[in-house]
Amino acid sequence: MENNWYDFFIEALHHKYPKKSQLTQELVDLLYIEREAVYRRLRKDVLFPVDEIVKIASEWNISLDEIIGISTGQISFQMRKMNYLDPSDDETRFLRQIIRSIGYFKDFPNTEFMDICNKFPRQIFSGYEYLNKFNMFKWIYQYGNEDEVVPFAKIELSPERLQLTADYYQAIKKVPNTFFIWDRMLFDNFVSDIKYFNAVQMITKEEKDLIRKDLFALLDYMQEVASKGFFPETHNKVTIYISQLSINTNYSYVLTPEANICFVSVFEKYDIYTFDSEMIKHFRLWMQQKKRSSIQISEVDERNRIEYFTRQRQLISTL
Repeated sequence: MENNWYDFFIEALHHKYPKKSQLTQELVDLLYIEREAVYRRLRKDVLFPVDEIVKIASEWNISLDEIIGISTGQISFQMRKMNYLDPSDDETRFLRQIIRSIGYFKDFPNTEFMDICNKFPRQIFSGYEYLNKFNMFKWIYQYGNEDEVVPFAKIELSPERLQLTADYYQAIKKVPNTFFIWDRMLFDNFVSDIKYFNAVQMITKEEKDLIRKDLFALLDYMQEVASKGFFPETHNKVTIYISQLSINTNYSYVLTPEANICFVSVFEKYDIYTFDSEMIKHFRLWMQQKKRSSIQISEVDERNRIEYFTRQRQLISTL
């Protein structure tokens, strides 16, 4: 305490959430303690116990090494394992915290979200029942129960999961500035996966038709977004590029005046992430450079936009 490390820790909390009301609420949700108990800790009337400090540092990616003056030169990424099929109470609270945090973005007009992807990102397919279900089915088939192969028909999403998905789909459109760079084979790969599962009788013809219907609906919606250059529900800006070079996984970052974070997709359903400022600076630079080998199809290039969406419709029609 004489070295003021605890003061630096409290300062790191306020840096993470500058608004006192938001910081208080996040700590209440994370630590499961009363609001007054949080106030006492932030005023330093009492101290955060060691287990709470470790939990906060782990969940919020606060480096205790840096706070106490130890520099390792390493950048730490974290991953939180989630049961998206039937989330526990703790996982549900965490997902709601993410959705609530996204809701704060609308208050900062310079907030920037960028996603480079070779698979449909959650913020796109989460608004479509059968695309969302297919994504979960595919993950379970590849990484789920080794003893039992579960067909598409047996995938059941809990009401809680469906509501969280719907809330997320609406919240993500509140981001003031969104950028997508899609792999040119994005739809090709997705259609190929559907055909494979249909061929091995894991998806019936009727189920395939429902997925195809969702794909057409998604395509119609994204063409409207690309034409207008914004989400029609919120009028928040959206810029879409098509990469002419292949993309090996999904990358994304979020920049806000309060907190920045970058993600790398692993095992399709999970993300590893970091709040490290130096890593985020390089991450943003690398991702922005990806535009060099990409064609913008939103707003400015009507010919390429029409050609792109026409080709995707023809591809989906082969299902």
